[in-house]
Amino acid sequence: MKNDKITSKDVDFAKWYTDIVTAAKLVSYSEVKGCNIILPNGYAIWEEMQKGLDKSFKSTGHKNVYMPLLIPESLLNKESELVSGFAPEVAWVTHGGDKELEEKLCIRPTSETLFSDYYSKVVKSYRDLPLKYNQWCNVLRWEKETRPFLRGREFLWQEGHTVHENSIEAEKETRDILEIYKKFFTDYLAIPVITGRKTEKEKFAGAEYTLTVEALMYNGVCLQSATSHYFGQKFSKSYDIKFLNRENNYEYAYQTSWGTTTRMIGAVIMVHADDLGLVLPPNIAPTKVCIIPIGTDEKVSSVTTTISEKLAKENISYMVDDSDKTPGFKFAESEVNGIPVRIEIGKRDLENNTITMVRRDTLEHISVSLDEDIMALINKLLLDIQRNLYNKAKSRMESMTFEAKTIEDFKNIINTQPGFIKSSWCGKRECEDKIKEINGIKSRCILENEELTSSKCPVCGEEAKEEVVWGIQY
Repeated sequence: MKNDKITSKDVDFAKWYTDIVTAAKLVSYSEVKGCNIILPNGYAIWEEMQKGLDKSFKSTGHKNVYMPLLIPESLLNKESELVSGFAPEVAWVTHGGDKELEEKLCIRPTSETLFSDYYSKVVKSYRDLPLKYNQWCNVLRWEKETRPFLRGREFLWQEGHTVHENSIEAEKETRDILEIYKKFFTDYLAIPVITGRKTEKEKFAGAEYTLTVEALMYNGVCLQSATSHYFGQKFSKSYDIKFLNRENNYEYAYQTSWGTTTRMIGAVIMVHADDLGLVLPPNIAPTKVCIIPIGTDEKVSSVTTTISEKLAKENISYMVDDSDKTPGFKFAESEVNGIPVRIEIGKRDLENNTITMVRRDTLEHISVSLDEDIMALINKLLLDIQRNLYNKAKSRMESMTFEAKTIEDFKNIINTQPGFIKSSWCGKRECEDKIKEINGIKSRCILENEELTSSKCPVCGEEAKEEVVWGIQY
């Protein structure tokens, strides 16, 4: 049954997305455009994402720190590429109380400058390296167009910043982090992704190169979902991060940075949700099971308590909706919130020694005997739902991945059904710019070890050197 508060995603995808965010009570709008209030339902999902990633970061030797919110203008200006890249989005603090500041302060759009300044003070010898730090924080970027989770002025993220004694170690870090992100998207978020290197035009300002995780949304629009940057010695030379190396000579350190944001919540919505509401992969669902007792019968209460205790013992997160709302309302609420498994316990079913389980991904109703191993069945359902969501998303991504050998191919694909577009490329900026003129298509990433679609660039006809994935983006 359709939720009347949610527009069909096949009718108006943008409106559907906003309806989901509102109906599932993920976000509320504040008085400042692009600075949203993340409500308990939304923040709980973010906390699950934090847990999964934080565990991976710490298992690979990273430690959490916290850097200041404000950056002095003189410190920001030390790295010219970073300044020019972020200048249009920077917000400034010019007054403290009623006094004008001697030097204006930038509200962090990112923290490379702060980390680099700190590293310049504490890194003295190769024995101090590596330093592998990460912080969970908020940043502010004065975006013109905003949308909850996808593109905001203030948003939550994690940003890792590491410093190493040589390029081999730093480049390994850059790729290791990319793999952590890729695994998190596939294993936790049930979202298939492509990974590769950004073109020179699209790389992070100040980086030697940028590696990226790209996901495809239900409507064929691409979402840059995480990035990992290799800085080489660019920032260390700007901020004077020198150390005494193993040969007893001074050398500039090698750095990386990497990050992902609450944009992941937007990705989960746009890949998995349906016209009834959220569909959350069990591995990041704050509540995995919703128990709905129907009526106040003593047997109903007893079975509800028994199953609740077993779930708690198995460490499976759950809730019991024993409010005085109607059963139909409770069912709809559990669906809009995307809870993977719903258990309905009613007097009529119990007369047959059964309860009903409903899986959120397919809405299949399963009659279960109380003589069965309920916990084993729930665990199996959670695994099946996680796997099914990934396979369904992967199948859709593959069906919306196309090849283009000519400019006309690009036009036909993007005007018929947007998606990932694979095409060979000569590597020239002017050809990349020419493709962008077609409905704003951008390069998503350069694929590595990939066979070329064509021996010639679709724009200039010259020899193709790289295989690139293109698409329109959020």
